[in-house]
Amino acid sequence: MPEKYVKVGQKNRLKVVDKAGFGVFMEGKQFDEILLPKRHVPEDCEIGNELDVFVYLDSDDHLIATTETPLASVGEFAFLKVKEVNPVGAFLDWNLGKDLLVPFKEQKVRMREGGNYVVYLYQDEQSRRIVASSRLHRFIDETPGKYRQGESVSLLIHDRTDLGYMAIINGQHQGLLFDKELTSPVRIGDKLDGFIKRIRPDGKVDLSITKPGFNREVVGDLGQKILDQLQAAGGYLPLNDRTDPAEIKKAFGVSKRTFKMALGGLYKQRLIQIEPTGIRIND
Repeated sequence: MPEKYVKVGQKNRLKVVDKAGFGVFMEGKQFDEILLPKRHVPEDCEIGNELDVFVYLDSDDHLIATTETPLASVGEFAFLKVKEVNPVGAFLDWNLGKDLLVPFKEQKVRMREGGNYVVYLYQDEQSRRIVASSRLHRFIDETPGKYRQGESVSLLIHDRTDLGYMAIINGQHQGLLFDKELTSPVRIGDKLDGFIKRIRPDGKVDLSITKPGFNREVVGDLGQKILDQLQAAGGYLPLNDRTDPAEIKKAFGVSKRTFKMALGGLYKQRLIQIEPTGIRIND
């Protein structure tokens, strides 16, 4: 069903309503027609065609469309690099012609050129401009999320604490990933697949990068390595206890016997399924 309104700072599917020598005009719905400059217009584009375009404000604060894909949209958190700092603020590279402004008042710490920061993108109500802020607490949803223990979630690491790392959960809430839960180093800005370890009585969320119930003493480091590769591969690997030893050695650097023992440990903990052609992580 077509959207009733154009969403500024996001992707929109819009109809071409007019053509000019310098581009085409897209339907603006609640706005006037929106220009898609010639350099972004597909060769076979005709009036009546529908195109997926990102709508934002150009350097003159006029609405403009592009077929380029930015690194983030309004309403999202992202880890972006500072291209320039001037008396107005810091300007971030978000893969569009016009850089993204972070005003000084929206900087949690003073940003420096070349630095990378986790920010939230929003449209300023007064100027209508798309800007970003590193004062993330204003945009993280503090209401308790409806998560289940063991639920798979996406994480964006945004801060370091004495206990571990704070992570944004599914682009909305916040949780704590304890140092003891880490199996490899992480850094601010890393995107990880994780799990809800538990919801505390106060509504705060503890996180893990391994599914709750995983016992390292049972499956060992190889078991963790298998789980990591399963997650990285989308949940399935074409390897099992029938795989040729040379393939196992190439993939994990261990013997087939050691690999089968690790699979057995994971299977007993109900962390994987062993299928005729491979192994699959349990949801």
